[in-house]
Amino acid sequence: MDKRIEIDQKIFQDAVKFYGTVFNIPPLASKIYAYLLFDFDKEGVTFDEFVDILSASKSSVSTNISLLLNAELIIDHNKMDERKRYFFINDQYKKIRFEKIVKKMHDELELFDELDRFKENQGYPKRCDEKIEEYKKLLNKNIKNIQESLNKL
Repeated sequence: MDKRIEIDQKIFQDAVKFYGTVFNIPPLASKIYAYLLFDFDKEGVTFDEFVDILSASKSSVSTNISLLLNAELIIDHNKMDERKRYFFINDQYKKIRFEKIVKKMHDELELFDELDRFKENQGYPKRCDEKIEEYKKLLNKNIKNIQESLNKL
């Protein structure tokens, strides 16, 4: 089967390495994701095409596609009158990714608040740790900036 999507090998390899690290996914999942980045026409790529193009076993491709679907990095669609599933980059993932980042920052701020309450309940004097307070300000500032950008997405 001929490749339907033209790729640049250097960009592809850079993307495989980058997304493998950023998303903490296995190499084959990273290759699938990186390959889909080159689907500029948004035609989608079928399971069989991945098996052929990536020279991987069906079970490996299946496992890694499932991982990407569960992580919401990719989505799938069935075209009318076809049984084949076509896979695409999830365009909403950028928003989902930053929402998760904001959630982690909120969680960290809550952890600091819980520690402060615990310290106070244990009778420790309330002291202001300037570095922690600056860090909390930075978290709040970044939450606000990211939220403003997310609202534009």
